[in-house]
Amino acid sequence: MRHLPTPGRCLALALLLAGCGNPRADAQGAAPASPQPASNAGVVRAETVASGLEHPWALAFLPDGRILVTERPGRLRIVATDGSLSAPLTGVPAVVAQGQGGLLDVAIDPDFATNRLVYLSFAEAGERGTNGTAVARGRLGDAGLEGTEVIYRQTPKVASSGHFGSRLVFARDGKLFITQGDRQSSQFRGQAQQLGSGIGKVIRINADGTVPEDNPFVGRKNALPAIWSYGHRNVQAAALDPETGKLWTVEHGARGGDELNHPEAGKNYGWPVITYGRDYSGASIGEGSASEGMEQPVYYWDPVIAPSGMLFYTGDAIPGWKGSILVGSLTPGGLVRLELRDGKVALEERYLGDLGERFRDVQQGPDGFVYAVTDAESGRVLRVRPNN
Repeated sequence: MRHLPTPGRCLALALLLAGCGNPRADAQGAAPASPQPASNAGVVRAETVASGLEHPWALAFLPDGRILVTERPGRLRIVATDGSLSAPLTGVPAVVAQGQGGLLDVAIDPDFATNRLVYLSFAEAGERGTNGTAVARGRLGDAGLEGTEVIYRQTPKVASSGHFGSRLVFARDGKLFITQGDRQSSQFRGQAQQLGSGIGKVIRINADGTVPEDNPFVGRKNALPAIWSYGHRNVQAAALDPETGKLWTVEHGARGGDELNHPEAGKNYGWPVITYGRDYSGASIGEGSASEGMEQPVYYWDPVIAPSGMLFYTGDAIPGWKGSILVGSLTPGGLVRLELRDGKVALEERYLGDLGERFRDVQQGPDGFVYAVTDAESGRVLRVRPNN
């Protein structure tokens, strides 16, 4: 992993590495990759809340303590407080369950107590074998979702089975952030830099799918007005900082280069022009690790953690973790804990790596413990609690 000296727009690291030469110097050639830190044993333990889920992708707590869980093949279930699973709920949109696609994130409306609205992100089919990220919402009734409607569709749809994103995060003002991917193929990833494409973007919409008038590209010719930020590879972790109300994300790099960012309106986060990773073949990508007008990550990983799911922990149930960022890791697996000081990562620790599980999503429960879903053919909902 690597610390960067200043979040946001900064060329200082590249200049230090390159002297007075090329300001786009590649940090990959400057120092060897850090080894994976050991997972801390004996601090927390994971207990099974529910099992038998097929590739669960996300969870969201209902006000009564029950848990909505998505399964990537296209099922939405409720986990009761005793751990029992409901039958699949009705009203879920049809999904493309291929590769990384399927039923993905789930979120409840900030006013759920009065409107009972549930939001789902998913891979939606298009014409001639194409697909793309979409978001639907419906009202939770006794048997499932009622009046389900699609409120957002990524454009263009392309023929790919990877890098859909996608996390759903409500801001304090009720606006909805949707994270997306670059659709994996080198054929499409350049569109992450194109404002006329929804590929490789963080999107911001109103809860009904309309576009907020204060979005950064509203009124700009040849730009999609729903775009919040651009130049992203595949954002599968996102959360709102409870103190500042700002959005934070963690996105997948390629071979190295997973990034922690806090995307700001209208800013360019560089992919695929700049990155701290290399292609899976070992080839370089883009111009290096820095370029004028492109944002630097707050923090990056090499080797990767394969991030998915994120929360700011505000509870007291796990001593010493309050105020930390928790990120799910698919590879090597487990939980990654970060402490921020003055907007920078001051400490990173790993937990539960001994389980050998792919942590796909992490959320804080009403009891103050941390909950996670494990991405497997027979996946589980886990409760993480102190080991005492």
